[in-house]
Amino acid sequence: MALRRTLFLLALSALLLRGAPAAEPERLGTVSFPVTCKAGQQGPFNRGVALLHDFWYDEARAQFERILAADPRCAMAHWGVAMSVFHQIWDRPDDEALAVGEKHMKLALGHPAATAREQGYIDALAGFYRLDERKYPARIADYAKAMALLHERFPDDLDAAAFHALAILAAEDPDDTSLRAEREALGIVEPLFQSHPEHPGVVHYIIHAGDTPALAAEALPAANRYGVIAASAPHAVHMAGHIYARLGMWREDIASQLGSIEASHAAEARHMSGAMDQFHSDDFLSYAYLQAGEDARAREVLKVDAALLDRLEADPHSAHHSMPGMFAYHRAKLPVFYHLEMRDWPAVAALQPVATDQRENQLLTYWAWAIAAGYRHQATQAQDAIDAYEAAMAEIRKGRHAYYETSTFVSIQRDEMQAWAAFAAGNPDEAQRLMRRAADLQDRVGQGEVDIPAREMLADILVESGDPRAALVEYDRALALSPRRLNGLVNAGIAAERAGDQARALKYYEALMQSTNRGIDSSRADLVHARDVVDASTSR
Repeated sequence: MALRRTLFLLALSALLLRGAPAAEPERLGTVSFPVTCKAGQQGPFNRGVALLHDFWYDEARAQFERILAADPRCAMAHWGVAMSVFHQIWDRPDDEALAVGEKHMKLALGHPAATAREQGYIDALAGFYRLDERKYPARIADYAKAMALLHERFPDDLDAAAFHALAILAAEDPDDTSLRAEREALGIVEPLFQSHPEHPGVVHYIIHAGDTPALAAEALPAANRYGVIAASAPHAVHMAGHIYARLGMWREDIASQLGSIEASHAAEARHMSGAMDQFHSDDFLSYAYLQAGEDARAREVLKVDAALLDRLEADPHSAHHSMPGMFAYHRAKLPVFYHLEMRDWPAVAALQPVATDQRENQLLTYWAWAIAAGYRHQATQAQDAIDAYEAAMAEIRKGRHAYYETSTFVSIQRDEMQAWAAFAAGNPDEAQRLMRRAADLQDRVGQGEVDIPAREMLADILVESGDPRAALVEYDRALALSPRRLNGLVNAGIAAERAGDQARALKYYEALMQSTNRGIDSSRADLVHARDVVDASTSR
């Protein structure tokens, strides 16, 4: 094991210290988006649209601004800049982004050289950026309707179809658990995948639409494809992990995240933005290593991630300071999930919320505190965690992220915290009721790929409450939606043993040995026990 760890660290160090790779043709996917700009700008414009589809927004904006410098009369380049600050699915535009978008759409509107198709794109986005009293939900709903009309009017326009599908996903009501939007978007882009497997928007939005347990298998072909066609875009290479994580394909997930990190470094070597993409990949990478039982590698990712955060935050010239909230988010995220997955409750309790005025980045730590307090039967600490969470939420209500409170994600977190507080206070029935409510909601909307299933926690509560047979029902349901999770398998095996069902325990432990390479890279006592059970069964 020591040798394997050493080899890994050497390989990781080589990856981080590697110089610029040999020049290779840039791969962002294939886009053909005709525009009435100077002829020499058609290729650059296609590149800009590909960057939009790859969510490489900083580079897309720079590309469209270069086009405007070369051709100030290119109306669609103004559209491109406005699209570059419109981060659909990721976040809602702040006042600065709205001002940029409104300015550029005013310059694009009514341009005499624009074709009817181009004017359709401009009108749709200008409607979103029009400064009036509409809140974001109304703006994005209007934009989605406008893109539907554009797609209907120009059915052969591949990009109109792709952007329409993305708008459907972006306009989904946060409380909608029906997956209607996801299925509608898939209905648009999946048929196009067969005829246009090189198009980055088509492939990318299949993955986003399929990023839920009920639809993940449907998106697997696109996941396998995206990092190939857009290998230069770190986010594109990463995206396969969304589906691999849903399906418990940990080796494939690890490979996709390492590839994304390499693409990030290559982009930085070309003086392109890329470093911030690494944090998202590190998040997935650490989690996948934990599920595969590779604890030392997961721990090393935390160290690398923290060092990179320190370097970027210390650089006053770093372009990444345009996203200060992301620094706080990533500082909080990886340590929380590492210690939760390792079930190191004292370490979780010792975590401190990140120092930030963006209080939403502190919620995860308070949530983790409540979970740890529940497992440790510490009722006072669990309630303190809930109080801290609600105090932060009261501050969030005053800012631009007030909508967080209405999200299903927050509803699930609150029920989970209250469930663990009830359990710690000696009220297992109330704990089960609250955790079951959280699990039922999460089952409909899907857990985050880097998350602890509420139903798995419900099963844990049932085991701790002395009902391992009921727990097995919940573990099986959790594993059906979040397959091959290490803690799900190991705790299901423990529950089966407590229920006196050795054959069933062996089944879970055999699956665990398969997904963790027999647990040889982990010193967790539960994995050692599982391996002993499997070895004993084969020696009979």
